[in-house]
Amino acid sequence: MAQDKWIQSAIKKPNRVRNYLKRKYGDAAFTKDGKIKLSYIYKALKEAKDPSLKAALRLAIKLKKGI
Repeated sequence: MAQDKWIQSAIKKPNRVRNYLKRKYGDAAFTKDGKIKLSYIYKALKEAKDPSLKAALRLAIKLKKGI
C-alpha cells in the first residue's frame, strides 16, 4: 500500500517548481491554461544550483512526461 502512494512522500514542498518558474521566467513559462511548459523546466534545470531544487525539477520532468 505504501508503494501506491509514493508521490505524496516524494513531493516535500508542493508548488516549489511552479513558484520558482514564476519568479524566474514570469508568465512565459506557462501555457494559457496554467500548465508548465516542459522547455522551461529543462532551462531551469541547467541554471539551478541548489541540489534539492534540481531534484524537484527532475521529478517534475518525470511527472510531466508520464514516466
